[in-house]
Amino acid sequence: MSLLHVDIVSLFPEICRSVLGESIIGRAQKNGLVEIRSIDLRNYSHDARRTVDDTPFGGGAGMVLKPEPLFECVKDLTTERSHVALLCPQGAPFCQKTAQRLSKEEHLVLICGHYEGLDERARQCLMDEEISLGDYVLTNGAIAAAVVADAVIRLLPGVLGSDESSDEESFSNELLLEYPQYTRPSEFKGMCVPPVLLSGNHRKISEWREEQRVVRTVGRRPDLISPQLKNVVNGDDNEHN
Repeated sequence: MSLLHVDIVSLFPEICRSVLGESIIGRAQKNGLVEIRSIDLRNYSHDARRTVDDTPFGGGAGMVLKPEPLFECVKDLTTERSHVALLCPQGAPFCQKTAQRLSKEEHLVLICGHYEGLDERARQCLMDEEISLGDYVLTNGAIAAAVVADAVIRLLPGVLGSDESSDEESFSNELLLEYPQYTRPSEFKGMCVPPVLLSGNHRKISEWREEQRVVRTVGRRPDLISPQLKNVVNGDDNEHN
């Protein structure tokens, strides 16, 4: 599998460098599993003030990113194998399936929205997709880009200590949350680890974990559960009617 290259274009590149230079993602870079570049959009300005934004036509508060530096930047960075994603509140909600899809790319370019957004011509011509972390607004897109990059990179082979780690996490395969985890001591303040986890019976442990994934998802995120599975959990399986 080819090395994933991630370019993050932002007015605040140090945000991404700081976050992605630590822990698992930092080690992945040192081990040559991914290449991440944080690029200052102001490098593509052509005046002494390094201007990349201007007031919006039609009036209104805030500033809008200009099209010229965005077009020049994307042209400079991309090839026919690049995938360009804009981080903005109007994008499609980011989820684990999106992260899995993006982890298959060879070159991922994340464009960080700022201020009141960017010129619509850049949005229409340069972006392959638009991504939002949720129905809220951040101070700038660099924070969102760091989250997306982290979620994508940790899915690459060899990045986590065990590739099984990402397979068993919440949202990884089925839309189910992860099962409860326990470690030593087996008894703490009168609370005991479920006996099945101490039994050494791997089949029963696997069954218990799968059951707990369903129970936890129904209790915490019922929106993720299909009606058929929800009926089974509630004891309303049609096969027994």
